[in-house]
Amino acid sequence: MFASLDLLIAFVLFAFVSSITPGPNNTMLLASGVNFGVRRSVPHALGVSVGFMVMVLAVGLGLGEVFKAWPALYTVLRYAGAAYLLYLAWKIATSGPVGTASTAEPKPIGFWAAAAFQWVNPKAWVMAIGAITTYTPAQGYVANVVVIAAVFALVNLPSVGVWVMFGSALRGLLQNPRWLMLFNVLMAALLVVSLYPLLFVESTFHP
Repeated sequence: MFASLDLLIAFVLFAFVSSITPGPNNTMLLASGVNFGVRRSVPHALGVSVGFMVMVLAVGLGLGEVFKAWPALYTVLRYAGAAYLLYLAWKIATSGPVGTASTAEPKPIGFWAAAAFQWVNPKAWVMAIGAITTYTPAQGYVANVVVIAAVFALVNLPSVGVWVMFGSALRGLLQNPRWLMLFNVLMAALLVVSLYPLLFVESTFHP
């Protein structure tokens, strides 16, 4: 298992900082909290944490080696992720107030969609690779990968939940449809901005 308590504490700190800082997941959860409230956003938050846990397990158990052997697969994933992020940005920007007379009332992102999104989320890949390469002891490696994934999920869920609750707290300030529209457009713009490192800073897989 872990070589020392100090290493585990350092990893928990890494998991907390990387989970609670802004990124595509937290931007979407903030918007979900504003538009749908805490209760309807719970499946989205759970999907983020469980989906990310599965990703950490996959990276730790060999997926990273697949990308090293076939870097073109990683390139395809990057651009698929970019396309999906643009789609999500459009959905957020065009969502209206919940409970309007619209024939297609907007719905929050569900558990499975949020879990699947982790595989095209550039920040999630950085977090998963960093956790495995920096904080996973070689002795008892497989068991340590499982511990890393489980601890990351436990730290990640309340961290992303903070963004949902913050968004829900803003609902009262955004009752005016015009302000809500401006907020959603801003969140969509932040998602688009998050594409910059994905497309223009790093172009190859480096574990």
